[in-house]
Amino acid sequence: MQNLVGKGIKELRKLLETKQVSAREILRAHQAHVKIHEKDVGAFVCFTDELADSQAAAVDEKIAKGEQLPALAGIPVAIKDNMCVIGYPTTCASKILENFVPPYESTAVRRLFDAGAVCIGKTNLDEFAMGSSTENSSIKRTRNPWNLKHVPGGSSGGSAAAVAAGFAPISLGSDTGGSIRQPASFCGVVGMKPTYGLVSRFGLVAFASSLDQIGPFGRSVEDTAQALTVIAGHDRRDSTSLKHYLDDNGLETATLNGDIDFAKGLAESSPETLISKMRIGIVKELLGDGINEDVRKLVLEAANTFEKLGATVEEVSLPHAKYALPVYYILATAEASANLARFDGVRFGHRNEQAQDILSMYFATRQDAFGTEVKRRIMLGTYVLSSGYYDAYYKKAQSVRRLLTQDFEKIFTTYDLVITPTAPSVAFEFDEKTNDPLAMYLSDIASIPVNLAGLPGISLPCGFGNKNMPVGLQILGKPLADAKVLRAACAFEKATDFHHQTSAVLSGVSV
Repeated sequence: MQNLVGKGIKELRKLLETKQVSAREILRAHQAHVKIHEKDVGAFVCFTDELADSQAAAVDEKIAKGEQLPALAGIPVAIKDNMCVIGYPTTCASKILENFVPPYESTAVRRLFDAGAVCIGKTNLDEFAMGSSTENSSIKRTRNPWNLKHVPGGSSGGSAAAVAAGFAPISLGSDTGGSIRQPASFCGVVGMKPTYGLVSRFGLVAFASSLDQIGPFGRSVEDTAQALTVIAGHDRRDSTSLKHYLDDNGLETATLNGDIDFAKGLAESSPETLISKMRIGIVKELLGDGINEDVRKLVLEAANTFEKLGATVEEVSLPHAKYALPVYYILATAEASANLARFDGVRFGHRNEQAQDILSMYFATRQDAFGTEVKRRIMLGTYVLSSGYYDAYYKKAQSVRRLLTQDFEKIFTTYDLVITPTAPSVAFEFDEKTNDPLAMYLSDIASIPVNLAGLPGISLPCGFGNKNMPVGLQILGKPLADAKVLRAACAFEKATDFHHQTSAVLSGVSV
């Protein structure tokens, strides 16, 4: 039987439709690959073998009956472990939820399953999605499949590593300040943060509710777009879920009930057609201090590629970008403080049984089970929301957030898209930044503004930097310009060959 690991959605679907392979064979091939390499990579916190078997069997049954296959029939997927899957733990890589099995399912996950996807397992993350390296997990370390001495990024490091290692063609992550795009950059894969509200957050354990967004990883733009097509859509159970999709003129083109095909035309169109007449801004503030020279060089080369394809690329300014990091770490920690208050040992999760009364039980439970970074962010958030400091910090940060959003709105009156580095450097080595929280936070300097403004953004490979590690290019659009972002990303991908290069783990090279 031919090697099924490393193939994309279209290739696997063709093999299924022509009955050259079964869904069970695709699953077994990926499980065998995981069995060999998971001990080195550490992408998963649990496997969903029984679920996967039943899902693959259901696809094979459809094929046997001659029924039309749904969009992701038989495609292995991996799910970040802050999204609920019925019957399996949702730990958020935290001791406080180590025994929690949810009685409900994430909407995005359910849509993947309804589309025929086969769930391999749930992936590791920084505890409660708070981190940029997946070193904050209470369960294990996930390693970068390109070089096992390096971090995979975070907080969706397990999902990015799973795709880079070939454990699954696509995976789901969540992005609060860059937690899909930054690990995509570090692991040399494609990662998409959709417009805020495009994908339901129901069933996602909240970190910062005004910033969180679920999105897909893939090894190609087309695969990522196909996954987004499946998970996007209105959900009445999420009050921030968008009901309508708008075109470039602000006119309603469709209701968000699953009828937007984000992959439409990507495969058939030339890169010149996809990027035709687009005006692209390159943010000068995100190419200066703090951005490593190898990253800057590759992003500028990417800008030249767009120009050769027929786009106009000009330098633009995002004057309030320098405030994005402090604004984010005020607002995100404030929301985290409120969202994590529910983990008190009363209703679910870990409880300290030695406590003498309810108040000491609260304190002891949270002291026992929250990790250092989560405690740090809860304390920061509680402080900025406290009496006497709310106006000075939280309220002011909300005002600056609006100014940053207006910066983007001004740019998008003239330009279709914006490009920046995804991250200021390639993946760093383990323990390099764990004792310096500020240095770790700076890993998200280019991705955080996107969440603050609710924009769609994608990271895709644009070359290799220091130690031959992947570098990501970030492409941004105005709200609901997700399809345009994907078109530009696909144009760049077709004009280059970076996406054809695979990690050491997937290639079978000793690391």
